Amino acid sequence: MRSLAIRILLALAALTADSPVRADSTANAVLAKAKAASGGEAWNGIRTMRARAKVNTGGLSGSGESIDDLVHGWFLDRFALGPVTGAQGFDGKTAWTMDASKQVHEEEGGDARLAAVDDGYRRRLAYWFPERGAARIELSGDATEGSRRFRVLTLSPEGGRPFALWIDASTHLVDRVVEKAALETRTTFYSDYRSVGGVKLPFRSRSTNGEPKYDQTAEIVEVTFNEPVAPELFAMPAPPPPDFSIAGGKTSTSVPFALVNNHIYVDVRLDGRGPFRMLCDTGGMNILTPSLAKALGLKAEGALEGRGVGDRSEDVALAKVGSLRVGDATLRDQVFAVFPLDTFEKVEGLRISGIIGYEVFRRFVVEVNYEERRLGLTLPKDFEYRGRGVAVPFQYNDKIPQVEGSIDGIPGKFDIDTGSRSTVDLTSPFVEKNDLKRKYPLSAVVVTGWGVGGPARSYVTRGKELRIGTVVVRAPVLLLSAQDKGAFSDPYLAGNVGGGVLKRFNITFDYGHKRLYLEANANDAAPDTFDRAGMWVNVDESGFAVVDVMADGPADRAGVRAGDSIVAVGSTAASQMSLADFRSMLRTLKPGTEVRLTVQSGGKRREVVLVLRDVA
Repeated sequence: MRSLAIRILLALAALTADSPVRADSTANAVLAKAKAASGGEAWNGIRTMRARAKVNTGGLSGSGESIDDLVHGWFLDRFALGPVTGAQGFDGKTAWTMDASKQVHEEEGGDARLAAVDDGYRRRLAYWFPERGAARIELSGDATEGSRRFRVLTLSPEGGRPFALWIDASTHLVDRVVEKAALETRTTFYSDYRSVGGVKLPFRSRSTNGEPKYDQTAEIVEVTFNEPVAPELFAMPAPPPPDFSIAGGKTSTSVPFALVNNHIYVDVRLDGRGPFRMLCDTGGMNILTPSLAKALGLKAEGALEGRGVGDRSEDVALAKVGSLRVGDATLRDQVFAVFPLDTFEKVEGLRISGIIGYEVFRRFVVEVNYEERRLGLTLPKDFEYRGRGVAVPFQYNDKIPQVEGSIDGIPGKFDIDTGSRSTVDLTSPFVEKNDLKRKYPLSAVVVTGWGVGGPARSYVTRGKELRIGTVVVRAPVLLLSAQDKGAFSDPYLAGNVGGGVLKRFNITFDYGHKRLYLEANANDAAPDTFDRAGMWVNVDESGFAVVDVMADGPADRAGVRAGDSIVAVGSTAASQMSLADFRSMLRTLKPGTEVRLTVQSGGKRREVVLVLRDVA
C-alpha cells in the first residue's frame, strides 16, 4: 500500500534549478495574464508562506499545515487525520516522509524524485519566476467544460515529468493541475480565490484520481506571509524516541515461521492477545482484519484507498493498536490498516489475521532465515553483520526496499517483496519498452498472482539471469505483466522480486542503513519451476475452485475449465488436502506425470487426467 498523501496547497517539494524558463510567446502571454490576475508584482515580495487548513479524505477529517520557502522550494507539510498524523518535507537536498508512527525515511525510489521536481517547481511558482527553475512550456490548446473555457499549458520541468496547467480563460486564474503519476492520473482543482496581502490564493482544493469517494479536500483557514523560517525546519527529522524494545534486556529475538505459497507467516500478539497468524511482507504496511479489530475492541475509522497488484481499489480503515509483539520484541502504539482478507484466505488456503510489514522492518534489523525458517529481530544499535552474504544497497520506493538490478542484461529498478509468491514479476511498461514479448517464448495470459485489488494476469516465460546488485540468480521464471492498472503498471519500476528468488537466500534487512545482505542457502541449487498444470485455483467449499486456465496448457488440454471445482485428487478428497500442498504437487512433480482429478461442474462430476509439463 502506498502512504497517505494530503495535498494542502501544491503537494511535495523538490530540487532548485538556475537556468531560465523556455516557453513560446503565446504560453508566456497566458502566464503573464495569470500572474497579473493573481496579484502581479505583489508576488515578488513574498518569500515564505504558512497555510493552515481543514483537510478531509476517505471519511476522515482533520487539520494540516504547510510551510513553504518560495524562493528555494523548501517545504514542510504536517497533517492530523483521525488516528493518523504524518509529515513530509524537503530541505534542498533530501525529500522525506514521516509515517503515522513518526518513523522517517528518504524518498528516492520509484517516481518519487520526478514527483518532487514537479512539486518543487510549482511551489516556487517558477512558471512566473524564470530564475527559480527551468522548464519547457507549451500552449497545448483550449478546452471547454459547459460554458467555461480554459487555456491549457503543458509544462516539463527540468529533471521532472510533464504536467498540465489549466487556466480559466475568463478569470485568468489557475483552475487545476493534471499530472500522470506512476499508478494514476491525479487532478487537483483550485477554487474559492480570496485576496490576502495583495495576492489571490485558492482557499479550497480538491485532489482526485477519478474515484470521488477517495477525493482529498483542503480548506485554508489561515495564511501568513514572510514569517522568519530557519532552514533547519525543512530538514529530515532525527529518529523519534524508541517505541520498540525486546523483553529481558535482550538485544535480539527470533521466532519460527511457516513458508506457505512462498509466503512467510508468523504468530504475533496484539494488545496482549493471540497468537494471531500474520503474513510478513516487506512490501506492505501493518494490516488486521475487521473481525479481529472488532474482537480487540478497536475503533476503525475512515475509508481510504488501498491499491495493490489488482485492477480495483479497496476501502481501508485505520485503527490504533496499543502493542504488537513478535517473539520477545514489542512495538507500541501502532497504526494498522483495517482491511478484509477473506479473499486472501481463499487464495492462500489458510486463515489469516493480518499482515506485518514496513513498521516492523523499519524498527529492527530483520533476518529472514529461509533455510531454518526463522525470523530474527535485532535492535539496530546492537547490530553488526558478520555473515558471508553480499551487501546490496537499496532505496525506498515509498516504504518498499528497491534495488538496482537487471534481467538478461536489461537494467532496471526492482522491489524486494517477501509478500509476493512469484520469482520475478516484470511490469507491463518495462515489458513494452524493452519489447520483451518478442524476445521470449510466451505462454497465454493467465492469472499468476492475487493481492489487494484482485488477480494479476501475466505471460509466463523464463529468463537467463536476474542480477540483484552483484548477486546472480540463474534461469528465473519471469511473469511478464499484462496489467494496465495496479502495481505492475508502474512505468518507473522494472519488476518485483518475490519469494521464488528470496527463499534461495538467508536475508538480513537493515532498513536504517538502507542495505540488505543476501547469503545463499541450501535452496539456491533448486530449479525454479512454475505450476506445471497451467491453472489458478483457490479454495472453495467442495475443494479447489478453478479460477483461470491457461490456453493450451495441460489443464486446458485435459478439459478443465474456469468455474469448475476440483473435488478429488486421485483417491484423496480435495477438502482433505491443503491448497499449498496441491499447488506444490503441480509445481514439483516431474513433467510427464499424470495427475487424475475429479472435477465438478453444474452438479455433474467427471474424471480428467492432466499430463504435467513445463509452461516456461
